[in-house]
Amino acid sequence: MLYALYEQRLYRLLARRALPARATFRRLPHGLAAYARDVVVAHRELVSITPPLPAARVRVGPAAPASALLRWYREAERRFGVPWNVLAAVNFVESAFGKLHSASAAGAQGPMQFLPATWRTYGLGGNVHDPHDAILGAANYLRASGAPTSIRRALHAYNPSPSYVDAVLRYARRIGADIHAYYSFYSWQVFVRTTSGVRRMTGPGLR
Repeated sequence: MLYALYEQRLYRLLARRALPARATFRRLPHGLAAYARDVVVAHRELVSITPPLPAARVRVGPAAPASALLRWYREAERRFGVPWNVLAAVNFVESAFGKLHSASAAGAQGPMQFLPATWRTYGLGGNVHDPHDAILGAANYLRASGAPTSIRRALHAYNPSPSYVDAVLRYARRIGADIHAYYSFYSWQVFVRTTSGVRRMTGPGLR
């Protein structure tokens, strides 16, 4: 877990500094360089499209256990055909696996960040704040939007931003290639862009 936290800090630093990042990638073995490039670029893509939240509105808390989330991603994949690693990447990008409890700037809610109207249509009658229900609802929505035939089109329906789609697919590629990447991302701390700057969020159950 400590390794994952150091890893996160290094990637955040490289995402802010293009020249050192390129120099670092050149020095890494090919496989690790590809992993690092995906993580750094995904972070940059998400920063570019994420509006700040008022700090007073940000709420955080512990996520469901990583093993439980993994079981629910795979349940959703069996039921709706959406790859489990894509669902994990969406969960990671949207709410740090459920550690971020706040609504988005647009009013989206829950660990998979649904707008109320979309949840009413695709949420299967569940609770938008329950991680199991939210994962199944997200898989239902992605399936209705084109997955698994076109994951990219489905993700664009989820959030109509090419940068969002690319970032999710980069994380999904790494999670799908090595389960250790999933557990590493799960262990990362929560940073939120607020109107007063980027803040590391702490609270009950969080470091």
